[in-house]
Amino acid sequence: MRGAPGRLRVIGGSLRNSRLDVPDLPGLRPTPERVRETLFNWLAPVIGGASGLDLCAGSGALGIEALSRGAASVQFVEPQPRALQALRDNLARLNVPHAQLSGADAASFLSGPPRPFDVVWLDPPFDADLWGALARQLEGGWLSPSAWLYVESPRGQVPELPPQWLLHREGQAGEVRHALYRRARTHPLS
Repeated sequence: MRGAPGRLRVIGGSLRNSRLDVPDLPGLRPTPERVRETLFNWLAPVIGGASGLDLCAGSGALGIEALSRGAASVQFVEPQPRALQALRDNLARLNVPHAQLSGADAASFLSGPPRPFDVVWLDPPFDADLWGALARQLEGGWLSPSAWLYVESPRGQVPELPPQWLLHREGQAGEVRHALYRRARTHPLS
């Protein structure tokens, strides 16, 4: 399911089979390859040209996979200095354009001036229980009207999310629940 310790590979797109170095850090849980493959099959119709927000980025595998598959840009948010440096090094080594990095924690980043994103990956540390709080902050101008939201949580745990986040698809892998939501348009077209 996962690559060799300390390494992941990009599953598809222009960077397919490229290796990502991942530091050995407590709590860092890169999304397994088969889950990323499933997720990006789900997102295939919408990822091209999309703007993405990899909140709680960790290894950055989700955002890098999105850029490899044609996303227009990805904002990575990762407060852990070693993880952020590894992400910065991977982006430079792979010559990945259109990536922005922030060393802020997710809540602080979302306290700044909002700009809407088309796809958001929400995969906070499981022990921090941040899903609901971050989801509420995202609703403060960070989401395009019909954004896609990917959420990872412990198996058997469905986080409390805003009612306008409609479950599109979900699955389980090991001890992880992975789910893709679509934000309902708040103002239906007439």
